[in-house]
Amino acid sequence: MPIKLYNPTSPGRRGMSVTTFDDITTDKPHKPLLQRLPNHSGRNQQGRITTRHRGGGARRLYRIIDFKRDKIGVPAKVATIEYDPNRSARIALLHYVDGEKRYIVAPLGLKVGDTVVSGPESEPRPGNALPLERVPIGATVHNIELQPGRGAQMVRSAGVGAQVLGREGGYVSLRLPSGEIRRILGRCYATIGQVGNPDHENVVIGKAGRSRWMRRRPTVRGSAMNPREHPHGGGEGRHPIGGQPQTPWGKPAMGYRTRRTKRSDRFILRSRKKK
Repeated sequence: MPIKLYNPTSPGRRGMSVTTFDDITTDKPHKPLLQRLPNHSGRNQQGRITTRHRGGGARRLYRIIDFKRDKIGVPAKVATIEYDPNRSARIALLHYVDGEKRYIVAPLGLKVGDTVVSGPESEPRPGNALPLERVPIGATVHNIELQPGRGAQMVRSAGVGAQVLGREGGYVSLRLPSGEIRRILGRCYATIGQVGNPDHENVVIGKAGRSRWMRRRPTVRGSAMNPREHPHGGGEGRHPIGGQPQTPWGKPAMGYRTRRTKRSDRFILRSRKKK
């Protein structure tokens, strides 16, 4: 999918780019698979901001995506390829032979009219969902489960894919997009192929207003604040921060390990962190 560039008719247009949306076949989503998506502006149930720099933006409706692919052995035909404002990848509307309709994340190369199916006996073709223990060695997969039946949790954004490296003792080794090599239970499902819309990473936002459409609010540098507002603040003119970079609450901002879940460390064969 090519990238569309603009003539520099204004400072905001200079360098801006968008995808051409050539792969989109309809602009009308399937209404029964839509949900209201309220905007909490980064606030929790107590009304306190827990995620900064969020708020505003264009209204969205959430598309209910089938990440479980639990219709085993029921073939479905791809009806449309659609834009989803809630994710970087495209989505595909499936029409199952029993009349049900579901959305899935569209893999690269999936076209309208193709047939996909999930189950252990499925062929390893793009869009089909299989247990990892049935996926050929060297194949590229996405939408990977971490626990059987829980639904896909990894490798879901545009253009990414994980490679199957081997099998041993009921587990399958995968090389993730981050470079991490991880063992995952072979009964977990994954979808064959690479996620579509690989040119997403080449899109240039171009102007601040376009970020506001996506609910991103401005970020103020800590060194521009007063010392009571940020550890980097204060000083006459421009001053170094003094000490190590810190968050507004005094926590180290670079190199500080925040990982608390140790239970899954035994499944990581090679960390994504360079040592």
